[in-house]
Amino acid sequence: MNRHEIRKEVFKAVFMNEFHDTEDMDSVISTFLGGRDNAEAEDLAKNNKTAEDEEYIKTKAEDIIAKLPEIDELINKSVDGWKTTRMAKVDLTLIRLALYEIKFENLPVGVAINEAVSLADEFGTDSSAGFVNGALAKLV
Repeated sequence: MNRHEIRKEVFKAVFMNEFHDTEDMDSVISTFLGGRDNAEAEDLAKNNKTAEDEEYIKTKAEDIIAKLPEIDELINKSVDGWKTTRMAKVDLTLIRLALYEIKFENLPVGVAINEAVSLADEFGTDSSAGFVNGALAKLV
């Protein structure tokens, strides 16, 4: 899998955290990675998803979830008029993912923002890309 495809899978895994208890996330992520319908499994097979990709996705998603209090504190301090509790869950997850990659993986800011905006176009609403871009611009 390429980096964009892996990032998309990490986004989906972290997004699920919004709907499950944190202590259940290990089993939720494992089910997510292993329990796909045939169409999704075929798509992933085309992308050459390996066991190493799945382990990387799982580890990164778990690390992001573990750092959510720290990440959310940065977001709440920096994005005027918007607290994490008010943000759309897709937008919030993308901001969290990009901020994690910038702060903890030293991904170049421009790359992280471009990837987050790209995923916002794919998974968010019509206004998600602009919101994610603006929020990340204030954060970095």
